[in-house]
Amino acid sequence: MRTTYKVLAYTILVLVAVQAAMHAWASAGLVAFLAGGGTIDFTSDAPPAVPEFLGIIVHGMNGMYVIPIVAIVLLIISFFAKIPGGTRRAAIVLGLVALQVTLGILAHSLSSLALLHGANAILLASFAFFAGWRVSHPAKAPAAQQPAMV
Repeated sequence: MRTTYKVLAYTILVLVAVQAAMHAWASAGLVAFLAGGGTIDFTSDAPPAVPEFLGIIVHGMNGMYVIPIVAIVLLIISFFAKIPGGTRRAAIVLGLVALQVTLGILAHSLSSLALLHGANAILLASFAFFAGWRVSHPAKAPAAQQPAMV
């Protein structure tokens, strides 16, 4: 169970990196498309004729479904893994995922929230790494106090 916990935590880290890569790829493609004179019809149900738009689709599906499911499974596994502080860290990861999804959805109405969405992604990736890393590197117990020399 400890290995499963560690793999799931690192999987979230990798999935957040995929999120960043997909968004960057899509953004670059859309900018190039628009700079080349392309237009986007927001009334159309079809996606724009830009191959990189697939990055937006992957970003949305990964962020709305895959990462939250992995975070929920991480929390469930944490109850059985018997890792000191593991359940707390898994709950924090899940909380950051919930915040990330919320910010992503709300940023469509208030674009300044996209700044927090990006910053929270870094926090989420960092904390997922920390949760996985802690499995192999547990906190050291404080050394017993030495009696004072008199």
